[in-house]
This record gives sequence, structure tokens and C-alpha cells, in this order.
Amino acid sequence: MTGGTAPQPGGPGGGAPEGARIGRPDPAGEIPLLRRLWSGGQLLPDGASGGPAHPVIRLFGRWARRPLLPAARLWRRNIQLRVVATTLLMSLGVVLLLGLVVIGQVRNGLLDAKRHAAQGQAVGGFEVAEQMADRKSDNRGQDGAGAGAEDSGAWLNALVEQLASGGKGAYSVVALSSDSGETPYVASRGPRASGDVQPDSVPADLRRRVDEGRTAPYERYGKIAHAGSGDAEPALIIGKRLDDNNGDAYQLYYLFPFTQEEKSLSLVKGTLATAGVFVVVLLGAIAWVVVRQVVTPVRMAAGISERLAAGLLQERMKVTGEDDIARLGESFNKMAQNLQLKIQQLEELSRMQRRFVSDVSHELRTPLTTVRMAADVIHEAREDFDPITARSAELLWGQVDRFESLLSDLLEISRFDAGAAALEAEPIDLRDVVHRVVDGAEPLAEAKGTRILVRGAEAPVIAEADPRRVERVLRNLVVNAVEHGEGRDVVVRLATAGGAVAVAVRDYGVGLKPGEATRVFNRFWRADPARARTTGGTGLGLSIAVEDARLHGGWLQAWGEPGGGSQFRLTLPRTAGDVLRGSPIPLEPDDSRSNRRPSDAVAPQPAAERLAAVPAQPRSALPADAVAPSADPTALPGNGARVVRGTPETPSDGPRGGQEPSAGPTPSNEGEGRPRGR
Repeated sequence: MTGGTAPQPGGPGGGAPEGARIGRPDPAGEIPLLRRLWSGGQLLPDGASGGPAHPVIRLFGRWARRPLLPAARLWRRNIQLRVVATTLLMSLGVVLLLGLVVIGQVRNGLLDAKRHAAQGQAVGGFEVAEQMADRKSDNRGQDGAGAGAEDSGAWLNALVEQLASGGKGAYSVVALSSDSGETPYVASRGPRASGDVQPDSVPADLRRRVDEGRTAPYERYGKIAHAGSGDAEPALIIGKRLDDNNGDAYQLYYLFPFTQEEKSLSLVKGTLATAGVFVVVLLGAIAWVVVRQVVTPVRMAAGISERLAAGLLQERMKVTGEDDIARLGESFNKMAQNLQLKIQQLEELSRMQRRFVSDVSHELRTPLTTVRMAADVIHEAREDFDPITARSAELLWGQVDRFESLLSDLLEISRFDAGAAALEAEPIDLRDVVHRVVDGAEPLAEAKGTRILVRGAEAPVIAEADPRRVERVLRNLVVNAVEHGEGRDVVVRLATAGGAVAVAVRDYGVGLKPGEATRVFNRFWRADPARARTTGGTGLGLSIAVEDARLHGGWLQAWGEPGGGSQFRLTLPRTAGDVLRGSPIPLEPDDSRSNRRPSDAVAPQPAAERLAAVPAQPRSALPADAVAPSADPTALPGNGARVVRGTPETPSDGPRGGQEPSAGPTPSNEGEGRPRGR
């Protein structure tokens, strides 16, 4: 391409730098290759903005979202599911919040009760230990100063057994030396513990506080370790420094396990969980029932509306009760009844109109034939009349001919309205039809000073169609283009691609104003009623033409711009009964004003983006000088998008007879829209 730039390394069209490896920084931008692939799908230099995600990542995202699409579709379409799910989620949140609050309150209450009971039990035990020590001291004083000191180890054993005997399973007792525990205990002053409780269950920091506090009791939450078991249970530990029977300091601890409290808390949790589940399920069921009472009539109304739209006008809603839903049903039934009555009236009126048109058309056949015969006789003898009478005979003959054409068109329209039009399809070459139409329009074209050019007739354009109806459509389009082409060239273009064939008629006359491209097919519609019909059109030609196209399963579409001419495109399926997917000819021609702007010229469409919506014809089936067309998949029927791009063609070989070139016509001085008809 001239003026293009060479592809940059790592950019579109360029290869990756040599030596780049997955996970290694790129020497050009010091950005890891994986990060570039994730951010933009391209090997961009440092500082450049990333493009869309990598195709592999997009494919993985679509694959991951695919299982969720049915659930998302059900969520969007089912209001009952959304309400119930929302109710369940909100109920679950409320139940969880209330459960946490209740469990917290119960837990705090159990801990407070346990703490107060433990403190009372520990204080009583400390007092008993002090009394035993004082009693031993008194006994030793009475026996005399010479009596030996009693073994403190035996005394501690007896103390621990006595204190622990009243609370088996409720608490444990541990007696430790009052030192910090860093030096080994003397055998007689070693730790004593009731049951299988390990003495090291008492934390070291609590022992230091007890030693420092001297006479005040201290408490701390900890865990009780049992001999031969690796599990530890939470407990409240209360300790105090006391004196033994010999007056030596030691530490006495009460360990109160939370076994019963944990069981109580577990029971409360289980009860709350069970109650919460039942409450959530009950609320969901209640929401389902309540929403169903509201949604069911709405669904019924939606279903009946769909059946009414399908033509079943006798459908009605079942109304029960006197509430708001009942009033809605009554209003809906009244609306449906009124619609049915109006539609029946319109159908009856339409039948009467069709019957009237058909009857009048048939009844006028006989008198029109008589008038026609008389007009022919008078017209043939006009040379024997005076000039005024001769001119009247010519006018009479012309108006009778126009009246006969109008009557034929009315009969044809009545057949379409009654659904009696039949398609007689057979394989035809549209080139032959176009040549017949062009030959028939040559006298009018010579009178207007117009040339009719045929493009794309090098290769056969075969389709299964009704030759009479196709010829009538093309004759109407070509004659209209010549009549309203302001003396400029008329281009007839043929093309085939895949399963479609198309014929486009392009003129360079006054064109169509915005909005007239759709109204041009209305019956008896004219852009300017004051504009004369020099060829005697009836105003039904394009209406019949669009019905002929629909009967083939094809399209007849129009495009135009004020002062830039217009183009009418007939698209037919190559095989009768096939469904069209696109047209091989763009509705908006290449030489329109929007396509001739400089901004469009410097930014051509990339060839890779022009994929075929209608499969292109094999190159072997085209002549050597033909160019296989390519179609744009984004082009839809009637949207004016460019569907096929081929070799640019000019509508005229050059100026002729002092006229301007057809590719660039000057706007008409009249500034009027072109009338359409036959």
C-alpha cells in the first residue's frame, strides 16, 4: 500500500523480537511477555497503550461464562425467582446476625457465671489451705520447740487431695513451688496436681504475677493439659501464694474447665442453627407463595397478550375476586374485547374495500373495452377531423390507455391483497430480462437524452424466478430512473454471490429526500403532486413491484440523496424458497457523497475485515477480467451499508452532448423530490 508504514516489531503484522521468552522481560520495553499478552494481546513497547485482550484469554473467558449463561438468563426472566432469592438472602443475613448476637450474649453470660462461681470456690479453698497451715503450726508450737519439722511434701499431697476431693470433674488443684520455676524443684517440694492434670498447665506469666502479688489471688484463661492426651481444654485458672505448714511459700492454683459451658454453648448453637434454617426456609416458602399470587396473573396476562398478538382474539383472562389483580384482569379483558371489535371492523372494512376494488375493476372491463374500441376508431380517423377535434381524439386515446393500465394495476393489487397471487418460478438469466427492459425503454431514453448503461453482464446471472414479474419490476425501475434522471446516464448493475442475485438501477437525478426512501413504495404516493407524469404512470408501479419481490422471498429497497440521484436494488434468492442473508450489491452506491469524502478516501477498509456474508462466486465461474466480490457480514437488509466492494466503476464513460459527467451530477435547481409510480 502506498504511503503505509512498515510494521513495528511486536506490533500488528510484525513478529516477536528474537530471544523473547515467556516470563522474561522484553529488552525493548522491560515488560514481561506474559503481561503484554494479558494486557493488550500485542507486544507493545514500554509506555504504549494496550489493545483488546488476547484471543486466547477472550476464548477462555467465553468458555468460563458459558455454563453461567442459562442461570443468568433464568435470573433475568423470572421475577419470582429474583424475589424469593432476595428474600432468602436477606433472611439468611438477618438470622446470622441475630444468631451471632444471641450466641455472644449466651457466651458472655456463661463466662460470667463460671467466673463468679470459680472465684467463690477458689477463695474458699485458699481459706481452707491457710487454716490447715495455721493448725499445723499451732500443733507444732504446743508440742514444744524441740519437735522436728513435718515434711511439707506430704502435707501438700494431703492438702491437694483434700481440696480436690470435693470437686471431681468440676475443677482441679495444682500446688507449685513459689520460685520462678527456672531452677529444678526439690523432690519434697515438687509440683502436686490432682487427677491426670499436668502441672505445666499453669502459664509462666501467671506464676510470676502470683509471686509478685504475694497475697492477692490472680486469674487467667488458659488450657488444661492431661497426661497421656494431646488435647487441651480451655479453662479458668485462679492462683494465690500461700505458706505451708513450715512457713515456706508455695503457689496454689484452681483450674476450672469450660467443659459444661462448651456443651451448653454447642447446644445453643445447634438450636439456633436449626431454628434459623427452618425460619429461612419458611420465609422463602412464604415469599414464594405471596409472589406467586402476584406473578401468576401477570404471567397469564403475558401469555394471553402473546396469543392475542398471534391472532387469537377470543382469549381472555380468568378473573376471580375483587382485588387489584381482579380489576387488572377486568381492564385487560375489556381492552382485548375492544381490540377484537376494532380489528374485526377493520378486517370487514378491508374485505369490503378489496371486494369493491375487485368488483369495480371487473365491472369496468366491459365498458372500458367498448370505450377502447371507440377511441381506437376515432384515433385512426383523426386526420379527417379539424385540428381541435384531432387533438381531442389523441388526448382521449392516451387517457383511455392510462385508464386501462390503472385498471390492470388495480386488479393486480387486489390479487395481492386477497393472497391469490401465484409465483411461476423457472430458471432464467437476468441478463436477458435486463436487455429486454433496456430495449423497451430506449425510445423514452432517447427522448430524454439519457444513456442506459449495463454493468456486470459479462457472466451469467441465473436465478429461479417468475420472468413476467421480474421484468415488470425492472421495467418500472428503469422507466422511473429515465423519467426522473434529468437527462443523465442510468446505470443498471447485475451481480451474483453465493445464494443471491441482485439488480440495481442507479440514476443521477433529483434524488430522494430523507424519509422518502421508505414512503416511495406506498400506493399512489408522490413526492410532488404537482409534478406531471409524462409517461402516464398510475402511482401503483412500485407498490406492485415490492409485492412481486416479496412473493419471490426477496427485497426491493431504495436509497437516495437530494441532488445526488437514487438507487433501487432488487435482491432475489438464486433458488426459489431460500432465505436471503445479504445482497451482492450495496444499497448505497460507491459514488454517493458520503463515500466520496476525503476522510473516507484516506482510511480504506482493511481487506481482512471484508468477510463474505454472501459466499463469493468461485473464480473459475467468472470471466478472466471479472473481479470476485467480497461481502461485509455487518450489512443487513435495507440498512444502506456497503455489502460488496468490487472494482470501482464510473457510471458514464465521460461527458456527452455537453452534459456533466454522470459521476458528479450537479444538484437540481428545482430541489424537488422525484415522484414515484409507474
